[in-house]
Parts: sequence; C-alpha cells; structure tokens
Amino acid sequence: MPRPKVLPANRLRAPEACLACRASKKRCSGTFPCSKCVRTGRAATCVPFRRSNPTSAQHQSSHPCKVPSIPGALDPGHGTGIASGPLSDARPVLPTGSPEKPGALHKTHSRMLRSLQGERVYVGRAASLSFLQLLRDTVTQHIGPSQFSHNVKSEDMLETETPHETPPPIDDDLDFSQEQNYIQTYRIAVSGFLNVLSDLELDQMLQGPSPNRETSPKTTLALRDILIAIGAQASKHEATLTQVDRYYFARAQRIAFASMLVNPSLEMVRLFILMSFYMLGACRRNAAFMYLGVAARAAAALGLHFADQNSVNIDEQQKRQVYSRKSSYIHYSQFSRARVWMSLCTLDLLVSSILGRPPATANLPSDIADSATNTLKSGRDIDDSLVASYYMSRILDDIVVRVYHEKAASTEVAESLLEKLKQWSNDLPEYLLSSPSTDPESLAAQEHIIGSLHVACTYHFAVIIVTRPFLISVLGVRLARLHQDSPGIIPEETFLEDPTHTRLANACVESALYMIQTCLEVHQSRLLLGNMCILKALVFAAALVPGFSMFSQKEVDTTLEDTFNGALEILRELSQQSAQAAHYYEILSLLRNAIDEQRQRLRETPVPDKKYVSKIFSLNLRNNSPQGQGSMDATTAACSSEGSQTDRVGPYVDPGGSTNLFDAVALSSPFLGWEGMELSLWDRFPFVDG
Repeated sequence: MPRPKVLPANRLRAPEACLACRASKKRCSGTFPCSKCVRTGRAATCVPFRRSNPTSAQHQSSHPCKVPSIPGALDPGHGTGIASGPLSDARPVLPTGSPEKPGALHKTHSRMLRSLQGERVYVGRAASLSFLQLLRDTVTQHIGPSQFSHNVKSEDMLETETPHETPPPIDDDLDFSQEQNYIQTYRIAVSGFLNVLSDLELDQMLQGPSPNRETSPKTTLALRDILIAIGAQASKHEATLTQVDRYYFARAQRIAFASMLVNPSLEMVRLFILMSFYMLGACRRNAAFMYLGVAARAAAALGLHFADQNSVNIDEQQKRQVYSRKSSYIHYSQFSRARVWMSLCTLDLLVSSILGRPPATANLPSDIADSATNTLKSGRDIDDSLVASYYMSRILDDIVVRVYHEKAASTEVAESLLEKLKQWSNDLPEYLLSSPSTDPESLAAQEHIIGSLHVACTYHFAVIIVTRPFLISVLGVRLARLHQDSPGIIPEETFLEDPTHTRLANACVESALYMIQTCLEVHQSRLLLGNMCILKALVFAAALVPGFSMFSQKEVDTTLEDTFNGALEILRELSQQSAQAAHYYEILSLLRNAIDEQRQRLRETPVPDKKYVSKIFSLNLRNNSPQGQGSMDATTAACSSEGSQTDRVGPYVDPGGSTNLFDAVALSSPFLGWEGMELSLWDRFPFVDG
C-alpha cells in the first residue's frame, strides 16, 4: 500500500542540501552551514549545491534517481571548483550561464570571542581573527589536530590584562628633557595616522617649560600626559620604564573621566582619540574601540564633520601669535576641526576594518575634510600622510561594505575597488614615495619614514582584504587537488581554477609580500619603534597570506619562505614590549610547524592508484609453507614481467596457458593475510561519507 501524499508544507526534506551531504547521501538541515557540517567541524566549507540551469534542476527534481550523487557528476560547465578540504568538500562555484563573472563565496564567518573577563565579544567576517580561524579549520581538516589549530587561546580576543592597581607616582615626575624625548617619540609613533595637535602646539610643548599643575587648565595637562604616555610606550626602553607610560596614562584618564564627559569639546575628542591609540599599544583593542565611540559621538555633537567656519573657539593669545587677519583665523579654525575629524575617521575606520566591526564615523557624511584639503592641501596644518590615510580609510570602509556584507565576493566589485586603490596610489605626493633628504638618523627623517611606512602598509592591507576571498577560493582548489585520494573518480575539470580568481589571489599574495618586505627594510635599518601599535596587527594579517599559500603547496617557494620568516623576525622584535605581538609571533610559529608537518606528510604519502576495487581473498592464500611461499614469489615475478596484464578486469592468464586466481594487487604484502588488510587500499568506492 503506497504511503499517503505529504503536503509540501509538512515535508521534512530540505529544499537545498549542502554539497557534502549531497555527496554522502545524508539528510541535510538545509541551513548553511548545516547542522551536520557544524557537528563534524566543516562549517567553514559548507555551501549549497548549485544546479547549472533551471531546466536541468526541474528535470532532476522530477526524477530523483537521476540526480548525480557525487561532485564528479556535476555539469562540467562549472569549470571552477572551490574546495578547501578532501573530496567530500569539493564544490562548484556560482552557476554559470549568468552574464556576471562567478564570485567567491565567503568562507570566513563572524565570530564571538572571549574577552579577558569572559564576556563574548564580536568580530566580523572581514576580521583577521576570522581568517585565522578559517586557516585553523583548514589545517585541522588536512593534518588533524595540532597546536596551531587547537591552541588554548583560539577562542580569546588576544588581549592582555591591564594592571588594576594605581601606578606608583614617579619621584618628582620626569625632567623636561625626558618629557621632550617622549613627545618627540609620540610624533613618530602617530605619524601617518593622527595629527590632532598642530605643529605650533607641539613646538610650545617642546620649547616651553613644563606647565604648572596647580594653575594650568586640566585639558592642557591631560593632553600633555597622554602624549608622554604614548611616547614612553613606543620608546625602546628597559622594563623599569614601563611604569612611566602607565602612570601618565592613568593621570590623563582620571582627568578625562572626571570632568570631560559632561560637556563635549574639541579637547575631549582629541584626548579620547589619543587614549584609544594608547590602548591599542597596550593590547586592549576592545577598550580602544569603545574610546573611539566616545570620541565619535562627541565629534558628531560638535559637528566636526560639518564645515562651519565659526564654530571653534581658539585661545585669543594663540590667535594673535599665529594669525592676524580674520580670514586666516577662519582657515585656522577650519584646519583644527579638519585635523581632528580626519584623525578620528582614520583610526576608527582602520581599527574597525581590522576587527570587522561597524565603525562609528562611517554614516556621518563629511565635507569639512574635503573643503580643508582642497583649500590648502599642501599646508603643514594638515600633512600629506594624514590626508592620504584619511582617504584610504574611506576606501577601506567601502571595501568592507561592498565585499564582506554580501554572501559572495563579486569579481567586478573587487576589480573596481582595486582600480580605486590604484588611482589613490597614483595621486600620492612625491613626499610619501621618496626617502628623506635629511640624515636618516635624525628624528625628522624617522618621522617621515614611519609615516610613509604607515601609509604604505594601510594600502597593502586594503588590497589584501579586497582579494582575500579569492585567495581562499583558489587555495581551496589547490588543496583539494593536492589531497585527492582517488584520481579519476572526480573529473579534473571540477578542480580547475577560475582565471579571474587566480589573478586576484596573486594580487593578494603580492600585496602581503610587499608589505612585509617594506616593514623588514625599515626594521633592518633599526628605525622601528619599540611598540608599533597598529603595524603589528597589519604585519600579522599579511603574514597569514603567505602562510596559507605555503600550506597549500608541496614545493618550497623561497620568496614565500623568506617573507614569512621576515614577518616572524619583526614580530619577535616587537614582542619584547608588546604582549599582542608575542601572541602573533606564537601563532605564526605554530603555523610554521603545521606547514612543515603538511609537507612531511605529502612527501611520505605514495601516489594513489586509480583502481576502484581489489581482490581481497584467494584460495591460494592457504599455502603458508615455505614451498608455497616460493611458488607465490615466482608467480609474483611472472606478474611483474607481464605488467600490461595486471590491469585486466578478469583473472590473469600466464604464458603456460594455466589460469591463476592472483592479480598483481592481490599479491602485495598487505593481502597475504586477513590481519594485514588495510581499508585505505581497497575502499575505493566513490561514495564518500561526509
């Protein structure tokens, strides 16, 4: 008796199954990633099966018995396969037949990590930590659990605990010459990223005496303290001087939270921007992210994104010293606001792109920066490196929105963004492309070099995150070919790379190599500071790219090897004063070990044969005597001499006319006894259990 018809609304079968469940003929939940892939640790590689065209899809749905059960039965018109694991994870790209080029499905996913207090915190799909997790999952699929893939810190935010106790006061504070040194180091550390104080304000701090803490405004004292804290944090110093930056930061922080959160002001915005920069150097990115939010809301309340020439009050004495005419004063007000706003946007958008989080300044349309830079773009009130970084940060935000807010990365979008980045690089002033004309050992030359380095690394990071989805796609295909256990079961066309994806993946690798090589040049010139709060995160994000490429190939590429080792060298040097750089160095060192293990396994794995089935039993196996063994050896030699006969489907016929029940594979050593049977040699069925 046939079963009653089930209404479509009550059917339990998923309308769309993932490729792994389809290949193994297992029930799929229809969600992506599906419950089975999540349970088996393949969530990053779970994608839906796509049919080539609606007509064939309709035909297959009406004839279930004709639905292909393995990826090899898919329409060869797909051409490109995206795979990051064994056979069961091989999968086609988006359907062909559409006029658009096939995109790259995102394999990185938003994640919830643990903060220092155990709270769950969010990192987005574009975050470097999400790419790291994908790489960990891939390593696990191919070599099994390792220290790299199952590190105890894999679910942590990679932060360090800031001591809660109040730093002990420094005897008589610092002398004026020490304060000068730290303020000079501050200028180098923030070069290319921030310019919240004018040259006049910094010169007054460097030339004038230390302010009287009893009579000076608290805002002036707080700004001076945070500058000294950043300079002390970035300086190469012994461990005893760590108290200096902690003490001065705590003093500035007390002023900020005691009196500056009540009413927004330009000084408040500047202070919270600088406190955020300090927190990045202290390996407290969640705190830095929150401080940027406070600065952004205060800036919005003050209308810093709005080009109102009469909204900023400047000290009357400062006005008289610098500008005498009213029109010049208006320009000074405009540039003060533009400097702060551009610095805020640059840091906010850059940090948000590294963490994959929504920025606070993205939805605030600004015209003040464009107005200021167009009026006096070459002036020293707004330096070239800040202008370049500001426009780059806006492109970064555009990249995250257009690439990572979609289900797949479009090749057309990626190429248009790369064209925009190329236009940005073509518009860079010569000042940022050339070495300083002054003594390279001077502070001015170091400030110039570090500023140019920051701008260049931000550009390379932007190229990386545009093209990284295509790198993942291409390397997934190469890994699938590299680990294909049964050649011939799946057609080679399934594992072909899309030429556009390959070009974009090459751009990703090249950009990562350029960034690390540039940083290595500056490092070898001994011009890097002791703590580079943003550079270390950019170097780590770049180093994962050649690391993934090395893991995905059997041959040794000396360029990738040298560059990856260079990144390790930079992070090892920065780890002396940065706990976050030490975390990054440890992760990359474990990745280095996983790469070595992968290569060792690939060298030891024999080339698999193309046989689907082998004989597992023969009556002649009862001959266990030495004479019988000798006859079997003779038969083996005869089979070897007639190698062309071993590929027959039927039994082997020797030259004497007698029929032997052995074939060449059955005589191999694993099959001389039942206890020697190896499933990996005879289990050649094309149905892979997912």
